[in-house]
Amino acid sequence: QVQLVESGGGLVQAGGALRLSCAASGRSFSMYAMGWFRQAPGKEREFVAFISWSGGANTYCVDSVKGRFTISRDNAKNTVYLQMNSLKPEDTAVYYCAARRGGTSMYDDAYDYWGQGTQVTVSS
Repeated sequence: QVQLVESGGGLVQAGGALRLSCAASGRSFSMYAMGWFRQAPGKEREFVAFISWSGGANTYCVDSVKGRFTISRDNAKNTVYLQMNSLKPEDTAVYYCAARRGGTSMYDDAYDYWGQGTQVTVSS
């Protein structure tokens, strides 16, 4: 079992930055690939970024955030991060982290564990 708790959301002006954190409890965090997803009001949940269990260069961000968002992890702290720069109003959503054993995935139904989400609101 893995429990995930996101933090770091809030209200920010367009062009600003936030860093989301996802703290994991439970054993073997380093064996899990991690993903970030988001859901805007009235829209389906969408993939944002993933990182493999080992981190490093094995990361990927969706095109809409590429160059602005960076995913990283610290296995010693059981935490995955999403650094969000140059935020836009269209980034407004509830952001969720998720964990899965094995390889990375862009599909939410591939993930086994989910956090409760953290709200990010970007004002224009």
